[in-house]
Formats: sequence, structure tokens, C-alpha cells
Amino acid sequence: MSNILVVVYSFTGTSRQVAELLSGQQGWQVAHIVDAQPRRGLLGNVRCVLDSLLHRRPEIRYDGPPPSAFDAVVLVSPIWMLQLAGPMRSFLAFQAHQLPSVAVLSVMGGRGASNAAAEVGVILGREPILSASVTMREVEDGSCAARLQPFGTAIGSATHSQAVVRPVTLSPQST
Repeated sequence: MSNILVVVYSFTGTSRQVAELLSGQQGWQVAHIVDAQPRRGLLGNVRCVLDSLLHRRPEIRYDGPPPSAFDAVVLVSPIWMLQLAGPMRSFLAFQAHQLPSVAVLSVMGGRGASNAAAEVGVILGREPILSASVTMREVEDGSCAARLQPFGTAIGSATHSQAVVRPVTLSPQST
């Protein structure tokens, strides 16, 4: 099995739940990104919107292991306003030079995963080896668990082959 790190940012706890489920299925380590300034109440929600619309990189804290110590990193992040969540954008910008192969798992209301995967590619200067998405509804009803297993298996395969697997391969509704 490959040595893979799951890095998660979660504002509401939903992305954290997905990351913990995936890491539990695969036996991978999880590391968390947290906001340097907590997002509380209406003002916190406004900051989420502004971070997305303006492509801001808010200040974050990451106390996980160095990503370079792993074969691959799976980024688990929510979609805000059809965009990658600002704190994950900050992590990518700060850690880009240390990131090995990267896979992207987006947690969304319904759309925006392809935008997030594309932005990850732009920030890193290379495409993710794999990208997929789950909806908040799938997380709430538990149906995402069955889809995470093949995603995890595919990451291990893609890590060894360095092939890029398109989002529609594992998640036809990721738009």
C-alpha cells in the first residue's frame, strides 16, 4: 500500500467527516488545515464568500507532517461559491514545493468540483492525478462511503503509474 496523507480543511465538519471516512477505509494519516482566525456567524460566512469570489488566500495553520514525506497527498475540501475553499488555496500556495502527487476530493452542494480541480492544477503547475467529488447529501445519507473505497484504490494505482484520472471517471456528477 502507498504512503498517502489526507489533508483536509472543513468549515462545517462535513469535509472532515469525508476525510476521516476515507482515511479509515484506507489506513491513511489525516492532517488538518485550520483558519488562523475562526469563522463564526454571519461575518464568517461573508469571509467564505469573499475568499471565493476574490480568490483570496486567508491565513491558516497547518501542523501536519511534511507532505514531501508521502507518495501522494489527497486534498479534501469544500466548494465555496463554485470554487476551491480559500484555506485550501492558502495551503496549496504555501506547500506547493513540498507536495508530491496530489489527488482532489471535493465536498459540494451540487457543483464546482471541476473548478476546484482546475485551480489546484493551476496553483501547482500540474494536474492532480485524480479528482472526484461527493455531495453533502451523499455524506448525510452515508452513500458516499461506497464511492470512497474505489477512489482510494484508484489513488494507489495512479500513484504507481503517475497517470491522470479524469474527474468523470469516478464522479460523473462533478461539474
